[in-house]
Amino acid sequence: MGKILRIAGPVVIAEEIENAKMYDVVRVGELGLLGEIIGMEGGKATIQVYEDTSGIRPGEKVESTGKPLSVVLAPGLLSSIYDGVQRPLDVIRAQGGDFIQRGIYPAPVDMKKKWKFTPSVKRGDKVSPGDIVGIVKETSLIDHRIMVPEGMEGSIDKIEEGEFTPLQTIGTVVTRSGIKEIPLGQEWPVRQPRPVKSKLPPEIPLVTGQRVIDSFFPVAKGGTVAVPGPFGSGKTVVQHQLAKWADSEVVVYIGCGERGNEMTEILTTFPELVDPKTGKPIMERTVLIANTSNMPVAAREASIYTGVTIGEYFRDMGYNVAIMADSTSRWAEALREISGRLEEMPGEEGYPAYLGRRIAEFYERAGNSVVLSSDNRNGSVTIIGAVSPPGGDTSEPVSQNTLRVTRVFWALDASLAQRRHFPSVNWLNSYSLYAQELSKWFNKNVSEDWYSSYQKSMTILEKEAELQEVAQLVGYDALPENEKEVLDIAKSLREDFLQQSAFDEVDTYCSLKKQYLMLKSILATDEIEKYAVSKGVTVSELDTLPFKEKLSRFKEVKESDIDKYYGDLIKDMETEARGRADKQ
Repeated sequence: MGKILRIAGPVVIAEEIENAKMYDVVRVGELGLLGEIIGMEGGKATIQVYEDTSGIRPGEKVESTGKPLSVVLAPGLLSSIYDGVQRPLDVIRAQGGDFIQRGIYPAPVDMKKKWKFTPSVKRGDKVSPGDIVGIVKETSLIDHRIMVPEGMEGSIDKIEEGEFTPLQTIGTVVTRSGIKEIPLGQEWPVRQPRPVKSKLPPEIPLVTGQRVIDSFFPVAKGGTVAVPGPFGSGKTVVQHQLAKWADSEVVVYIGCGERGNEMTEILTTFPELVDPKTGKPIMERTVLIANTSNMPVAAREASIYTGVTIGEYFRDMGYNVAIMADSTSRWAEALREISGRLEEMPGEEGYPAYLGRRIAEFYERAGNSVVLSSDNRNGSVTIIGAVSPPGGDTSEPVSQNTLRVTRVFWALDASLAQRRHFPSVNWLNSYSLYAQELSKWFNKNVSEDWYSSYQKSMTILEKEAELQEVAQLVGYDALPENEKEVLDIAKSLREDFLQQSAFDEVDTYCSLKKQYLMLKSILATDEIEKYAVSKGVTVSELDTLPFKEKLSRFKEVKESDIDKYYGDLIKDMETEARGRADKQ
């Protein structure tokens, strides 16, 4: 049994720990606080403790568990709310009140609860790692697929139908090295990515129903997104919308180091959200990990890995998983604090020199993959990471290192948010490196000119930015009519297309077909206004025509009525605008 030599905040130096290995979990002090060995030199071990170390004294005992920091992967994960090291917060509250008591480590899932297991294999069937041997109906939305653990290959010797607790054996497999048991649940070390057979190219979009994302800056299933933005720019609202509407089956929301009141809002609103596709509570397909800024920093550092490991587990079942990390800046700050306590050589702005590698390792765990199994099923993990740069300055190290490894950049703009333009994604600063690859899917499944419509729209918005500078110098009225027409169409793109209300029943979600028809109608307006202006009609005259109001109300049209509305709108546009032009 080891003993404590020195304590510096969450970092503890101990000696004489039996069979100590790097990344082993240890129990520190008389309270048995959870810690992890992160450095070894001679007979001394450096431990990061996942709880407040106040009151712990040198000389107290340190015991190694002999296992790395792991998560329990079993039925009962969905609908749960955990802290950074997978402690269920509702159970902790029931045991110790509103404030988390130190040294309380309840099981991550209810170990006494029995789940009905229905096998999908029989005796004699050949199985290999990742093969599904049966299902547990965990929630009304998600079947928990029970898989053969890694390293177990052979034929089924015994498989039972019935009710089992999470760690009970449901069957056995005859392998070359003897008979091995298949438990209902399993454990996995959080810092070790779960293996896959191969990663697939990013060719299928994650459809979110948010026009600025799907039409302008799409993300592929298995993709990576950086969402940097200053305070109040709407990062959390964007992640809420994606959790609710994106076509992923499972959502893992990691609240990493955010303010307590913001996390409280998420914990109270998420359980009330209804899954729009099924009408069931969205928590039935969600796992929440809450590690607020006043909780121990070491657990904040671990929370990212806990979340992504749970996401990989559901990916291995064949599900599409979306991971929301809010925010990776706070995670990086935890790394910086622990690095300082370890007296490591600081890098840029005091962050550890390995910050870039850690960020890359995290985002590298995303991907659309062929998972380990004999049926070669696919699953994906999409990581959407919010970044909170101080003062909104994206030149700082966390933002820059994130942008190096992510392929989508949604630049949230505080000035847009102040003008009540939501989602406040700045269309001139944002980009998606998936757009070209996904254009084939959009052109095939929505319309052949989907990508060209996006390109035309971006050209108009870029032209607007140039003209706005001129207009500020000489005044709007001094501009020629053809340039006023560009500003008019750009305004329509901004206000009637890119702006979207999360609180409007109809506008909160926009199907790809409706997005295309809305964009098509604005571009058709552009063509007909150009014709009218060439005939001598002024933009102010065109603005008074009734079809312009109809165009602005397209976002309020229900999905069932969009074809008729689009047809009528184009007809009115032709009649009114062309009619006015031909009279000149």
